[in-house]
Amino acid sequence: MNAVAFNHRDLWIRKGQYPGIAFGSTFGADGAGVVVAAADANDSLLNKRVFLVPMRGWEDNPDAPESTFSILGGGSVVPIGTFSQYVAVERDQVIASPDHLDDEHLAAWPLAGVTAWRATVVYANIQKGDNVLITGIGGGVALTALQICLARGANVFVSSGSEDKIKKAMGLGAKGGVNYRQSDWPATLEKLLVKEAGQGARVSVVIDSGGGDIMAQVGKVLKSGGKVVIYGMTASPKVTFTMREVLKNQQLIGIFGQRWDRTRI
Repeated sequence: MNAVAFNHRDLWIRKGQYPGIAFGSTFGADGAGVVVAAADANDSLLNKRVFLVPMRGWEDNPDAPESTFSILGGGSVVPIGTFSQYVAVERDQVIASPDHLDDEHLAAWPLAGVTAWRATVVYANIQKGDNVLITGIGGGVALTALQICLARGANVFVSSGSEDKIKKAMGLGAKGGVNYRQSDWPATLEKLLVKEAGQGARVSVVIDSGGGDIMAQVGKVLKSGGKVVIYGMTASPKVTFTMREVLKNQQLIGIFGQRWDRTRI
């Protein structure tokens, strides 16, 4: 292992706030390095740079895991983790590293990157000109989602409890941001939408990491038929969804874990 990522997931495990924790399991879901040994002495990846696929149990079904789903590090199903000098994994759980990325950047990609891709592209289908709100900017998934949305030509707005993180997101290309610690942040967002996209502009997609009362909070700025894609529950594990959203044809879409599409790698 040459580089590993310390995800917020590892912090949750340390606090006992993650499912399936197993004492004695090594931490770490993401990592990159060099193949130093293989069952096949002629393996094409020997002595080559690779990064690890962090998930297990989701191979074929595009909608949901077809078996017991787990992620490397700290768990009972897959007790190995990347916080090690060496890691032994199955042959199909390593992918050749692209030359344009070093190991540090590759180690930061898998969990956050695939979750962000599935949220923004697979489920939200972000298109050029869409107005997108990404909550909790500063987190790995949120920052990656920001970059993907911008690359697809969307107008991105962000929320955070930190003014500094909002400014940095704007430096990356976000149109504007709101502080969710302020009770009137939805109204502030509405004004930003009008300023940047014109009178009557609405959010097409919300990429959310908090859960809780997000549907009511964005109700006035989310267009009819709009989508809220949720990948976390930092605010609350319970999400309120009422007939108000049903009558607006608004969609609540949950993301569970991640699935690699090896045909595209």
